[in-house]
Amino acid sequence: MESSKPHAIIVSSPGVGHLVRDLELGNRMVADHNFQLTFIVLEYPIKAGETQLIQSAKAQKLLDIVELPPVDLSGQLQPNAPIFTRLTAVMCEIRETLWSAIFALKPTPSALIVDTFGTPALDVTDEFHMLKYVFVSFVWPLALMLYLTILDKEVGGEYVDEKEPMRLPGCILPVRPEDVLVSMMDRTKQEYNFLLQVTSKMRESDGVLTNTWEDLDATTLKAMREEKSYGSVQVYEVGPLIRPVVPPTSRSQLLDWLDEQPVESVLYIEFGSLVLSAQQITKLASGLELSQQRFIWVLRSNKDAHASANRDDAMLAYLPDGFLKRTHESILSGVPMTAWPLYAEQKMNATMLAQEVGVAVRPKVAPIKGVVGREEIEMIVRKVIYGGPGREGYEGQCVMNSQMHGK
Repeated sequence: MESSKPHAIIVSSPGVGHLVRDLELGNRMVADHNFQLTFIVLEYPIKAGETQLIQSAKAQKLLDIVELPPVDLSGQLQPNAPIFTRLTAVMCEIRETLWSAIFALKPTPSALIVDTFGTPALDVTDEFHMLKYVFVSFVWPLALMLYLTILDKEVGGEYVDEKEPMRLPGCILPVRPEDVLVSMMDRTKQEYNFLLQVTSKMRESDGVLTNTWEDLDATTLKAMREEKSYGSVQVYEVGPLIRPVVPPTSRSQLLDWLDEQPVESVLYIEFGSLVLSAQQITKLASGLELSQQRFIWVLRSNKDAHASANRDDAMLAYLPDGFLKRTHESILSGVPMTAWPLYAEQKMNATMLAQEVGVAVRPKVAPIKGVVGREEIEMIVRKVIYGGPGREGYEGQCVMNSQMHGK
């Protein structure tokens, strides 16, 4: 007897960050909306952190996990091809195996959900008469992507050479030329053409899911729903999607030390799997020393970094049990932050957090362009700890936190 539950598929692009977010969406769909959910992951190659997450998801038995074999991109891409190009190419190559996986599912799913990189895989839905959705983390970059079809016709040269910020209909902030998505920085490259294809697929989909909620991004959500220049695609807020953190099972010297410090007096610095130059690390260390503020800095040696290159989970091994719960609670409680944009849509997010929401301080020199000096780092740290721009939105952030938990 077939299940009466709606059956959907989520296809997760390679990478721990994508996997964490997509798993949480799947768990919510099952637990809160009574879906039958098939979760499809790829081997590209799979890393230790991803394996752990997948095994944990299998143990919970909320989702049906299907693992597709790795794809061979040898000869198709240059070794130094940008991550956007590589992942989009991977998702193009899985279409045949994805079709076979869907064909084997009973009952036939009614919807397929992919992320930005997975839009090439949406073509397989046509034969199965499935609805197709795209899951995007951030609203303002989503507005830019949906509007890109218009910008591509209106802007003659490079976006980064524009003299004035580019206005998105209905949005509060214009997009500064230096904040455009990395894939938009050179229109002559293949990466930009891939992005145009992705945004076209988004506009043709049955809907876009975004990890936000109405009270946080009401203006931008309203603009995308009412302004014709964004297309007719429906935008649904499904956030906040936040991965639950397991309480600590033991104490550590670091947590004991943290408990002894004054409230909101410790700065936490960690860049995940991203790599800073030796010069920037030196400037950062010097700036922290000049600020004379307490801090916890998670930093790997060169040897460790090479041994675990591009491993999003590598930093976690350096933190004691329970530390992530502390930082998780700090973010939800509205603790101000330093925005340090390095890639993808982080530049737009940093501008939004600093200028619209008012909960972040960002360097004057974009880290993606050059080295941030020690004096500026000292100033940023003091602003975050003691006050000034970046703490102005603290109270508002706490209000948003209350609204979020009241959803």
